[in-house]
Amino acid sequence: MFQLLLRDRVHNFIRGRLGDDGFRARSAERDAETDLARVGSIVTAIETALHAAESEQSGLSRRVDDVLARAAVTFGNGTDEYLERDALDNYHQDLFGAEILNGQRRLKELATEISHFRSMKAAVLSRFPYYKTPEPGRASED
Repeated sequence: MFQLLLRDRVHNFIRGRLGDDGFRARSAERDAETDLARVGSIVTAIETALHAAESEQSGLSRRVDDVLARAAVTFGNGTDEYLERDALDNYHQDLFGAEILNGQRRLKELATEISHFRSMKAAVLSRFPYYKTPEPGRASED
């Protein structure tokens, strides 16, 4: 019983010192701004990852195309080219083959990642319909 009375007195003392008149909630506008900032940070993170993956895919695709072109030059166009090919050409052909396989493997991984990032972004935007993504090239209105 003594503890209950002591607790009430402590609460009253603290309320009196701090001038706290009771519970107050934030305004609806401030809540909306906070919610938008949270969703915006998630969408921004997804867009950053998406743009990075797309840039990597674009650059890697150009490099794989370049390696394919160089491999075609060392491959030759004769029907019995593989019988008379120099050892150095065979070595380069093997290197090009390994580079092409690694590049194509990574391109496949990036395509999967990009589709996942796009679906994540669509899921976030569908669950938070009040969030509007800023138009590209326009600064956000603050």
